[in-house]
Amino acid sequence: MRKIRLQVALAKAGAASRRKAALLIKEGSVSVNGRRVTEPGFRTDPEKDIIAVCGRRIQTEKKYYYILNKPAGVISTASDELKRKTVLDFADKKARLYPVGRLDKDTTGLLMLTNDGDLAYRLTHPKFEIPRVYEIKTDHSPDTADLNRLRKGIIVDGRVARAQEIILKRKKGRFFVLNLMISEGRKHEIRKMFEAIGYGQIGLKRVSFGPVKLGDLREGYSRPLTENEIDSLKKYLKLT
Repeated sequence: MRKIRLQVALAKAGAASRRKAALLIKEGSVSVNGRRVTEPGFRTDPEKDIIAVCGRRIQTEKKYYYILNKPAGVISTASDELKRKTVLDFADKKARLYPVGRLDKDTTGLLMLTNDGDLAYRLTHPKFEIPRVYEIKTDHSPDTADLNRLRKGIIVDGRVARAQEIILKRKKGRFFVLNLMISEGRKHEIRKMFEAIGYGQIGLKRVSFGPVKLGDLREGYSRPLTENEIDSLKKYLKLT
């Protein structure tokens, strides 16, 4: 985890409001790794440092980072009032996780699950323009004009939707497989882009999100990110 202000760490742990936390620190009631700290702006890593208030250690929530290869027909929410299967049915039950963004019900592939709100915000907010790569399967033979239209941009719901990159990967039986990169995941955006050029139904699978790759993870399975993957992701998002 990136280092944050001690005042913020106390507030996030529920030990006090930010204003009260600042007062506790200034009056010498807070220690980090056994050393008294009196500066609210002191930077700490709550996942590694031992933070105590009036001699009692505060408990900080351990951060978890998973990826799931989402199957079709599964809802990308933490719960569903209609009792349909959600992505958390495929996740580690010991960790309190939330999906990072959404994949629509019929889309498969990489979905991140975490309890790290800062990281989820960086991944999903449009201003950070984090690239997502999707594998698209269609029985419509794509031509250069179609691909150029997608690169140039198509109006979807009153806004321009543009493929940052799109390449024809291979032909598989009667299907053509393409890879498309976008930097914003609006609802049904890619499906609407292909409908606009007359392609109708497509198969859609997300294969990467920023530096994180789906790889050979089987559909319906999840796994924790490795320490190297977590470090690389945080550096990519400028969280370290």
